Amino acid sequence: MVYIERWKVILILIVAFLAIVYALPNTLPPAAVNWAQAHLPRWLPSQTVNLGLDLRGGSHLLLEVETDVVIQETLNGLVDQVRGDLRKEKIGYTELGVTDGKVSLRVIDRSQLDQARTLLHENNRDLAVTANGEGYVFVGMGEDYVRDRKLKALEQSIEIVRRRIDQTGTREPSIQRQGDNRILVQLPGVDNPEQIKSLLGQTAKLSFRFVDADVQPADIVAGRIPPGTEAMPSADRPGEMVVVQKRVILSGDTLVDAQATFQQGGEPVVSFRFDSVGAKKFGDATRENVGRLFAIVLDNKVISAPVIREPILGGSGVISGSFTTATANELAILLRAGALPAPIHILEERTVGPGLGADSIRAGTLATVIGTLLVVIFMLLSYGLFGVFANVALIFNVAMIFAVLSALQATLTLPGIAGIVLTVGTAVDANVLIFERIREEVRLGRTPIAAVDAGYSRAMSAIIDANLTTLIASVLLYTFGSGTIKGFAVTLSIGIVTSMFSAIMMTRLMVIKWLRGTKPKTIPI
Repeated sequence: MVYIERWKVILILIVAFLAIVYALPNTLPPAAVNWAQAHLPRWLPSQTVNLGLDLRGGSHLLLEVETDVVIQETLNGLVDQVRGDLRKEKIGYTELGVTDGKVSLRVIDRSQLDQARTLLHENNRDLAVTANGEGYVFVGMGEDYVRDRKLKALEQSIEIVRRRIDQTGTREPSIQRQGDNRILVQLPGVDNPEQIKSLLGQTAKLSFRFVDADVQPADIVAGRIPPGTEAMPSADRPGEMVVVQKRVILSGDTLVDAQATFQQGGEPVVSFRFDSVGAKKFGDATRENVGRLFAIVLDNKVISAPVIREPILGGSGVISGSFTTATANELAILLRAGALPAPIHILEERTVGPGLGADSIRAGTLATVIGTLLVVIFMLLSYGLFGVFANVALIFNVAMIFAVLSALQATLTLPGIAGIVLTVGTAVDANVLIFERIREEVRLGRTPIAAVDAGYSRAMSAIIDANLTTLIASVLLYTFGSGTIKGFAVTLSIGIVTSMFSAIMMTRLMVIKWLRGTKPKTIPI
């Protein structure tokens, strides 16, 4: 134990150097960090630890996803599917619709009841299909099916919310699931979240449909709308309604790109591009309907209804309307991110001022400094020169924690600072166990080399046991905790690993070099 291989010495020195280099940007003023990130090569460390909402200030939004809408849309789609299945097999029916969360219908010819039930069961094996003696057939969704659909809608909503926020350039947003239908969004550094709220509040379901130009405004007012069509408000002309076909020619699911741009004359527009499947459908629809009005519908509003003057075969087009540069860019973001599977509304909104975050940073820094000073003084008074070795390793331990957080671009919160403070207090535990064991060996009359050798070898099992149990606890906190608890668990876990390295490797290196260099008769411990 009083000999350390050359490669280990080199490894320890490299780790210590990298810790200082990666942690150094956190000590520089923001202007210097920004200059370094803009001018220095990317391989040079210039990243700092990202501060969380409670330290930096920002916005806190709690969103609720209306997952019941997904179930209702599923039932409505099931109605259309059942209608098509029965017509294909020429099974007569009446009273088709949604009743009490189920699709119900009555088979006209009772002799076809079993045929209808079998057909619907084969086409919907995940659903429950039942019938009664009065000729009614019911197609319903079980609890597991409903729960699975709602969970998928929530997960899809979280992903789309993340995409939309990322498109705005917001750094280090925290987007987490809460419960069965809620999403927690934290935006550090964003003190005016109006643009974010506007983006998140829109479902952004895009569709392309044909306009029924034969319907007059008087017919719309009187409610005389042909079957298979519906009236939608015009986004360009407030108060005006446009009658469009219910049949969707093309949906926004096939879009692969959307960008805000300008037409000749400087009018802001949104250019879009389809994938290969969408491009073919779009080309076929425009080729076969030259001269017709083609409505572009977003969230049940007609934002544009241009005339198809010629076939559009390139798979791309332009959405024009009463756009400003800002609204065109917002629409492009929404289309790139995709449509939400269900509407979202904001349940709670809070703004944390940067002044409160600065107070938290000052309090956390003060606690860290005081805790570190107390530990340093205790080690010096208790172990003398060996306490100096432990304190040097402690400084490198803190540097390694910030280096790892910076390299991982982790977000530091107030509980994370608490984890660092706790790590500072526990980082010297391994040294205390080793040094106390060395003291006992010295009292037993061993030579300095033999005492150090026994101290490190016999204290190792207790050190590993203590740190391993703490690491398991922090992993469980991260696994089952949320939000700030995870931040505490992350810094604590990193601190445990780095403290093991600093206490065992770095302190041991200094002790061995001192022993081999001075060859003392006694140990000043």
